Amino acid sequence: MDLNFTRLAERRMLAAVAEGKLSGLPGEGKPLPDHPEAAFINPLDAIGYRIMHEAGFVPQELVLGRKLAEAKAEWATANDEAGRARIMGQIAELEMRRNIARETRLHFMHHD
Repeated sequence: MDLNFTRLAERRMLAAVAEGKLSGLPGEGKPLPDHPEAAFINPLDAIGYRIMHEAGFVPQELVLGRKLAEAKAEWATANDEAGRARIMGQIAELEMRRNIARETRLHFMHHD
């Protein structure tokens, strides 16, 4: 990393500490949470995920995944063949929509 950038970051952190901006934050005094998966995530992607999370945004891919799990649970408890066939159609549609959402996200995030 650039030495000038490192010095600038250190100065800003020291200034924030001196101004009390780093006091009383959630988790203060506790160890950082263990996130081994973070080693495989692009830092820019991680910032984007954090911004979306803090704004309360849930990606369509996750919403569809939850609906898919619900539909599969409903299929498992269905008693009649007509009901199971109807639910299987819903499962197929949800899987297709989730895959499209996943491909769209991957294309958007890794498009040069």
